[in-house]
Amino acid sequence: MGRGRQKAKATRVARDLKYSGPEMDLDRLAKELHGEAPVVTNQSEEDPYEDNYAQRA
Repeated sequence: MGRGRQKAKATRVARDLKYSGPEMDLDRLAKELHGEAPVVTNQSEEDPYEDNYAQRA
């Protein structure tokens, strides 16, 4: 299997996992399939996991 087919299959599987669930977002799926830029809702500069990391000098 060539790289193009492999990548297409991986993309299809990832998309199936992402959108096959109880909270399926059909508008977001349509935008992804049509190549529109995703809308980022959380543009905060803070890292929510900041407390989990040790400070380095």
